[in-house]
Amino acid sequence: MIEDVRLDRLRLPLKEPYKLALGPVTAFDTIIARIVVNGREGLGEATILTGYTDETIDEAWPRAAALASRLVGLSSDAAKALAEQDLEDAPFTLTAFVTAIEMAEGHPLLAIDADEEVPLLAGINATDFAGIEREIEAAVVAGYGTLKIKAGFDVEADLKRVAFIQKSNRGRAKLRLDANQGYSRAHGVRFASALAPESIELLEQPCHADDWEASAAIAAVSTVPLMLDESIYGLEDIKRAAALRASFVKLKLMKMSSLTKLAEGLNLIRDLGMQPVLGNGVASDLGCWMEACVARRTITNAGEMNGFLRQRTPIAAAPIAVRRGSMQLEAGMMTALDDARIAAARVSQMHAGRLSSVK
Repeated sequence: MIEDVRLDRLRLPLKEPYKLALGPVTAFDTIIARIVVNGREGLGEATILTGYTDETIDEAWPRAAALASRLVGLSSDAAKALAEQDLEDAPFTLTAFVTAIEMAEGHPLLAIDADEEVPLLAGINATDFAGIEREIEAAVVAGYGTLKIKAGFDVEADLKRVAFIQKSNRGRAKLRLDANQGYSRAHGVRFASALAPESIELLEQPCHADDWEASAAIAAVSTVPLMLDESIYGLEDIKRAAALRASFVKLKLMKMSSLTKLAEGLNLIRDLGMQPVLGNGVASDLGCWMEACVARRTITNAGEMNGFLRQRTPIAAAPIAVRRGSMQLEAGMMTALDDARIAAARVSQMHAGRLSSVK
């Protein structure tokens, strides 16, 4: 039974602006759910990046707060069903509730019996050539085998920057190019068809999420494998990506709304002959840890759950360590949040129910 629900709306400053085609991100707008089920607390996260999703933090927070009190006293299954009904059109917000309940229930994907590590990619954030070279060298020395480069700004400038990165990289790491929906169809076709394939693992989401025709046109001419991300919200979208011959599909926990559905989606991608990629660059250490727990069982390439490295301050009581370019997973590390750090980042809070003893 759901005994207690606590929500915190947080503003989590980043170490430096995260440059996207959507515009620079300077802080994460995050909702943290803490739900007690039969004496055991579970945690869940929703970080809302407007432009990536139709949800906004100003709309998500009151909806989450209104739902919270209605969950108290329900069984786990009934609570998840109510949340799914109430937030059907808001998968990011829904994820905070469902994953908190799943954790409290003891979801097997979160069970870490021994220390493990999950390889991550490193982002190349600099735009000047000297800065790019420094970041590439630092990432390679640190043990990262995959680098991510943002595009979707100016197609000709992007092509020149990618060529410079390929030259500086010298084949040492795989390169993922992510346009974050920044190109028109014409510019996407131009960019994808002009790329030299050297070391490029994939090109991610060149055009708007809803423009499937543009994605199909790019898939037909691209010199490198195409990956869809923002277009994907469920199993039907995965099937549609396979039909237009995408090579990769990326999922995020906050778009699939639950750990169980995330694993199902990753397995479907593979069953349809594509390669799954997992991870959210715009999530706190809680959401990134959850994705890494799933990644260690479901993917074989570098994870993109590196948003926690952008946070100025972690919110977990035991911060995540990274060594040799990999996230270090330790049993029990995400069983508690740091209350002082939560309070420092808090914008709003709400509490429904009576806090019981937590195992």
